[in-house]
Amino acid sequence: MARRPVTTRDDRFQQWQALLSNRTKRTRSGLFLIQGVRPITLAVRHGMVLDTLLRPLGVRLSRWAADITARCPDADVVEVAPELLAELGGKDEPPELVAVARQPPDDLSRLPTGTDLLVVVFDRAANPGNIGTLARSADGFGATGLVVTGHAADPYDPRAVRAATGSLCALPVVRAEQRDVLAWADRLRAGGLPLRIVGTDEHGATDLDDTDLSGPTVLVVGNETVGLSQAWRQSCDAMVRIPIGGSASSLNAAVAGSLVLYRAARCRAARCRAAR
Repeated sequence: MARRPVTTRDDRFQQWQALLSNRTKRTRSGLFLIQGVRPITLAVRHGMVLDTLLRPLGVRLSRWAADITARCPDADVVEVAPELLAELGGKDEPPELVAVARQPPDDLSRLPTGTDLLVVVFDRAANPGNIGTLARSADGFGATGLVVTGHAADPYDPRAVRAATGSLCALPVVRAEQRDVLAWADRLRAGGLPLRIVGTDEHGATDLDDTDLSGPTVLVVGNETVGLSQAWRQSCDAMVRIPIGGSASSLNAAVAGSLVLYRAARCRAARCRAAR
């Protein structure tokens, strides 16, 4: 549905602008901004609800933008002055589209629960970019979901959304408390799923290469500075380490999580080959 164009910094523009920098307003409104061709395309492909599509005023839509608009008949379409749209798009030039999307519900039931379950838990993540990076790796290596726990950065912060390059739209992402994740895991185990909770730590008891991650797994990655909380350590069935050398004392949390996800993908591929 077409709406009146936005040519000044009116209330509508200020509401969209607040989604870029104000976490409280993102949370209260349940909205966030998606910038870029690939993220918007994946959002539409995976059924994310787009509330509004912002397009540059007086500019003919490209074939891609026209197709996205046609595939979102329930979204409001608003023409925005190019210089204002450039601000919302985070670029010097106005983008073809900026999407105002609804945040999916923080419901653990959104996570697939079959034998291929591979859920990543990022506990108390401080950096939104690391959330986006880990989401991208989780998507790329076949994880079935990402859960952000504790007092953490916002996965719908524009820095997280950009770092994910669309994977936050393709992968179920849920914010939850640790107790709720553990209760969810216990229910799956009670139903017969042989689920293991595996934590990452530089002092873990087992080297990553010696760890079998071919079964249903919840992989827990800790805070960038202090690692996993004691509560998570006590809840893990195994703690794995990634041996490193050189002068580095540790790996970036998202990098470490990505390496473990790669190991999980290799284990699962080997299991499939053995089953043939």
